[in-house]
Amino acid sequence: MSEGRGAWSPSQSNLSKAMAVMDAAQASGNLYRDGFGMIASENIVSPMVQKIVSSDLHGRYAEGLPGKRYYQGCDDFDTIESIGIDLAKKVFNAPFANIQSTSGTVSNIGALKALAKPGDQITAVSTADGGHISHARMGAVGLRDLNLSTYPWNEDRMEPDIDGACNLIRDIEPKVALIGQSVFLFPTPLSEIANAAHEVGAKVMYDGAHVLGLIAGGVFPDPLKEGADVMTGSSHKTFPGPQGGFLLSSSEDEKFHRKLNNSIFPGVCSSYHLHHVAGKVVALAEFEEYGQAYAQDTVANAKAFASALASEGFDVLAESRGYTATHQVLTRHGDLDSGAGAKAARLLEDAGIITNMNMLPGDTKALTPSGLRLGVQELTRVGMDQTQMEEVAALYARVLIKGEDTQSVKKDVKQLKSEFQTIRYCFNEDNLNGYPF
Repeated sequence: MSEGRGAWSPSQSNLSKAMAVMDAAQASGNLYRDGFGMIASENIVSPMVQKIVSSDLHGRYAEGLPGKRYYQGCDDFDTIESIGIDLAKKVFNAPFANIQSTSGTVSNIGALKALAKPGDQITAVSTADGGHISHARMGAVGLRDLNLSTYPWNEDRMEPDIDGACNLIRDIEPKVALIGQSVFLFPTPLSEIANAAHEVGAKVMYDGAHVLGLIAGGVFPDPLKEGADVMTGSSHKTFPGPQGGFLLSSSEDEKFHRKLNNSIFPGVCSSYHLHHVAGKVVALAEFEEYGQAYAQDTVANAKAFASALASEGFDVLAESRGYTATHQVLTRHGDLDSGAGAKAARLLEDAGIITNMNMLPGDTKALTPSGLRLGVQELTRVGMDQTQMEEVAALYARVLIKGEDTQSVKKDVKQLKSEFQTIRYCFNEDNLNGYPF
């Protein structure tokens, strides 16, 4: 390279820091390539999405909407976003879709900005019962300075107490009735809650972050058809796209559409990460093609995995309801607030199984909970079926029940995972590896 401005002349100190980042990223890729990624809020993206998110779009801006930009050079991105909006409306069967949000939480902040003013009342699921942190005073609800009341909880059914929730809504007359969880095993009976909310003039907001792919895949009830006015969600959980979010609505009112669009830009986003938006559009096209099969297989795997865990001797929640109707499975590993969930997660990680500790009903301490929240969506994405779910459950038992050496189990985890490296349910005719780094 010729000498001049920007010439190649790095100090060893700074170059070593950059190389350390590259090494750590490769180590993380190896961890997931050789192990089981079973965190319920994660997924992997297709080769085509991987390619588009590393394109030149990553450094560009396109404030506004297609055809109404504040910058030049956006004609090609107008094409991308227009295709994406049309696809999102079709995939989610919604009259309105905004695909700009940079995360599910950002979608929630934007929706709350559109639906309520500081000081207004809101109802939601408590974080102790599985509600997301953005539904709490510590998160988006607090950021918007809303007054929160939480629904009574039916622990046996792992859902809000419907009569109690409706009574709460009628009593306090909130501006927004928010439904949806981070711990999400079963559909919430939404129509009754929506009816109560609409009686008192409240808008119904549904956070579908975890189950968005299941809703679009037709294996989970559609909240927009059951009374939700707005649905938010993440684009990287059961919907298997890049990091980002969606904002959807059942409304046909163009004035309300403008309010929702404005809540994202300029409300909570300036640049909205064009490379990720483009990745969502590719993922939407792939989901339109393969999403129904992926959603069906994900739920079937979750049910099989939960049953296999129970057969191995684990305490799997919601046995009376068949354990799960989503991608998630919940297990209890000790007394409330005992930290047994945290200990179990560490042991599993030593064996190459990546999970997360999680509060279960009755736990009060987020860092020392009794449970694990497990997701099968990534294992499904690389082709595992119900037979492998039984094998995975047996590996859990070897670590947490039989107390085998974690390094010995890790070898068998790696062996099983080596047979499942190709990303499925996407445009991947070349059968490319899902863990390329």
